[in-house]
Amino acid sequence: MSAPTRFASPEALDAALAGQGYVSDGELRMTLYLALALNKPLLVEGPAGVGKTEIAKALAAAVDTRLIRLQCYEGLDAAQALYEWDYPRQLLEIRVQEAAGVSTDSLRDNLYSDSFLLERPLLAALRHSPPPVLLIDELDRADEAFESFLLEILSDWQISIPEYGTVRADTPPLVVITGNRTRALAEATRRRCLYLWIDYPDRAKELAVLQSRLPGIDTRLAEAIADFLAWARTQDLAKTPGLAETLDWAAALIEIGATDLDDARITATLGALFKDPADIDAMRARLEDYRRSQ
Repeated sequence: MSAPTRFASPEALDAALAGQGYVSDGELRMTLYLALALNKPLLVEGPAGVGKTEIAKALAAAVDTRLIRLQCYEGLDAAQALYEWDYPRQLLEIRVQEAAGVSTDSLRDNLYSDSFLLERPLLAALRHSPPPVLLIDELDRADEAFESFLLEILSDWQISIPEYGTVRADTPPLVVITGNRTRALAEATRRRCLYLWIDYPDRAKELAVLQSRLPGIDTRLAEAIADFLAWARTQDLAKTPGLAETLDWAAALIEIGATDLDDARITATLGALFKDPADIDAMRARLEDYRRSQ
């Protein structure tokens, strides 16, 4: 089975992502390009808030297909990820059909039909046409048993539903798996994927993201924010801010009309950037020293 969407080059893919406001780099665009060309799942790891999930969102928009998201969590099982039968409606249907004198065989066929099948993300990804982008988000939060189950889906792109039959993808979805390394994923998972590590952005990428996602931002303010984040991430913090926090903070500064970081109101906005009380207190105390150093 061939990849459902191909780009002529990594640069063409980069242009498509840029059209959705996603700023990539050389390694990201090449790895994603190869994942599409080779029809391989892409495993993306890195700190929280650096843009892993946004890759799948931007890709789905770039190729004009549906994004199907499976959010992983502790205790997630196959039924919650694959399908369930709508038991309340089936019970109601049994009463109605029995009252109408429908035969047992006809009743069974009707009960286990599409009308009563509740698609969960994995089944939806197999059945959807054109092939969607399947985002398996934070796989490291699910337990090892679910990860092993998932390997079968990623290998065969089919599932068997006892009462319904086998569902097979005509063409596999584009798969993006993300993880924050809260636990190590199995080697079998890694072998099936192309791998990409995304770290906190450097100043140039942070500035490019600010200008792409907030096109009306003042250049001076964007540069000041990028400079500050480059410095802040060198500090001893409980929770280092990612790009998501950068964008929240920049939006907050735009909202209050700040044009630079000398604005006296800046200290009151740090809750948009730092998400730990000790970090906020520490950065408020260091902010004046930072200003004098610039």
